[in-house]
Amino acid sequence: MERLLQEFKEDLAEFREMTKKFYAGEVSQKEYKGFSGGFGSYAQRGGKVSMLRLRLPGGRLTKEKLKFVADAIKEYDVKKVHFTTCQTIQLHDLSEQDVYEIMEKAFDVGIITRGGGGDFPRNVMVSPLSGVEEGEYFDVLPYAEAASDYLLGFIKTVKMPRKLKVGFSNSSANETHVTFRDLGFAARPDGTFDVYSAGGLGRNPLMGVRVAEHVQPSEILYYIKAMVETFLAHGNYENRGKARTRYMQESLGAEGYRAAFLEMLEKVKREELTLEVRENPVKKQGGSTRISGRRMISQKQNGLYAVRYHPVGGVPEVTKLAEIYAVVEHMEDVELRIGPDEEVYVINLTGEEAEQVLAVTADSAENLFETSVSCIGSKICQIGLRDSQGALRAIFDEVRKHHFADGVLPRIHISGCTSSCGTHQIGTLGFQGGVKRVNDVTEPAFTFYVNGSDREGDERFGEQWGMMLQKDMPAFFVELGNAVEAENTTFEKWFAEEPGRLKAIAEKYLH
Repeated sequence: MERLLQEFKEDLAEFREMTKKFYAGEVSQKEYKGFSGGFGSYAQRGGKVSMLRLRLPGGRLTKEKLKFVADAIKEYDVKKVHFTTCQTIQLHDLSEQDVYEIMEKAFDVGIITRGGGGDFPRNVMVSPLSGVEEGEYFDVLPYAEAASDYLLGFIKTVKMPRKLKVGFSNSSANETHVTFRDLGFAARPDGTFDVYSAGGLGRNPLMGVRVAEHVQPSEILYYIKAMVETFLAHGNYENRGKARTRYMQESLGAEGYRAAFLEMLEKVKREELTLEVRENPVKKQGGSTRISGRRMISQKQNGLYAVRYHPVGGVPEVTKLAEIYAVVEHMEDVELRIGPDEEVYVINLTGEEAEQVLAVTADSAENLFETSVSCIGSKICQIGLRDSQGALRAIFDEVRKHHFADGVLPRIHISGCTSSCGTHQIGTLGFQGGVKRVNDVTEPAFTFYVNGSDREGDERFGEQWGMMLQKDMPAFFVELGNAVEAENTTFEKWFAEEPGRLKAIAEKYLH
């Protein structure tokens, strides 16, 4: 690993040179995107500034890493921060100099941006409370971190058709969508994994193929190697639009894909792969103070708590990470975990410590609806079609005037385009950015998805009900909230009892 990290550091000279050429106008935006993505950076819309994606396996942010990010935000006067649905942190509006200086300094605290974008293994995802969550099957984080280290080794040794997303889940909540990832490890109560492959969100989404059951954790590297080799053998190198792993189901069929994967697995099992797992048990003792509340989560460790913090749209105030660090700096064993719904969990807190963290994160979402998920949107993203962040805030601004009770409106998921960075296809209600021509006028609009779910055993992609104009979305949610509140219930119960009532309201706004 040390040799690999040294090679990554040496590659930064090439990144610096290419970045200088891009900002000097000597390299096209398309050419630069194809190069810079592999370093975890892209030019933002307009090509005047850049973003940098900090790769954090499992969303794990130790105090050392938290301090680095907070200090970098201050030193480089970062204007926007985004927690992503892939459990990373994105820094936005960076200058040419800023982006490679932060990238280089990040190595010193173990943050690697290499492979944060481009056709590489991406950030390995993990259930964010793994290791501390009550009712989890077992702690999957050590295996995910080992998998992340192993996957870094493929970045400089193979050329894949497209990106590869790997995830681990610790329970049937399936927050990391392992049953429809490129490769997913779903924990089982007996301490083993079921393995899923060749699934994914985005254009033409597909559920994964279950390629194995009751796999011993010690064998996960063989399944990762088999996944990579199967992708190299059967992935589409000719058409980028069909180069994701899920299209191998299309070309081979689900059973054909399973057979191809298992055949490759037999080959790689002839090799000797050593899994190095770093256990990190919580040794901290809980205090006597007991505390509860909407953002409080009791850990499986007696007397310890996690605090959930969800900034609107996953975009915190830029000073927030420094404020959190100032509070937790001297707290034993405390760390942060970024979740797949753009929230942050501060874990391993005593009751007294939790009260301090609650205070510093008081700007968190006030109810379920305000924990809604949104990609960064077209004001920043090159390929985005709609300002998803702006649409979400406009909805919140109107809905807040009505003071609906918690649960009257559900969490929604908004993506600015078909890429599903806002995971719109698995939201209870989801929106995908696009345009709609109405009365010979092209209007900003979103395709409306209904009744998606990521829970294992009940996975489904939402049904498309039509397109809703962006300007009509706030009014739709106000009418929906009024209808649910009139029944003195929650949206979940209201919709389950009679889905047709949602259809009747939505039809007034759909085109």
